[in-house]
Amino acid sequence: MTTDTIFPPHGRLMTKLTALGPYLRKQQSKEGEFFFDCLASCISANKPPEEREFWGWWLVLTATDIGFEYRYDFGRYDAKGNWIKGSLPAKHAEAVLKTLDDFYVKLTKFVKEDCQLDLQASAELEEAVLGSA
Repeated sequence: MTTDTIFPPHGRLMTKLTALGPYLRKQQSKEGEFFFDCLASCISANKPPEEREFWGWWLVLTATDIGFEYRYDFGRYDAKGNWIKGSLPAKHAEAVLKTLDDFYVKLTKFVKEDCQLDLQASAELEEAVLGSA
C-alpha cells in the first residue's frame, strides 16, 4: 500500500517530541516508535532519590500509514527503573490522570496541527480513548 503521507525526519520528530515535555525516553524509542512516560506521583518521598518509586503512566506512539496511533498504561515505576502495570491508588489517580491529559493535549496539537497527521487510539489499547471525555 502506498501513501502520500509525509512524516518529518526521525531526528526532527525526536527534537519536537522532546520539546513537548520531560516525557520522551530516547533510549526506549526507535524509528517509527516513540516511548513516553511520566513519574507523576511519588510513592516513597522519604527514601533517598535512587530508591524512590512513583505512580504514573507510559505511552507508546507508533507511526501508521496516515499518522500515529497510541496505546498507554498506568502503573508503578519501581526503584529498579521498571514499569509495573497496575491500578492507581485513589489518592494518586487525579495527579496521574492530569499529567496524562495535559500531555495528550500537547501531543494532539503537535501531530494534528504542526505535522498535519492523524492521531488515533491503537486497537491494542486497553484503557479509555484519550480526549473523548
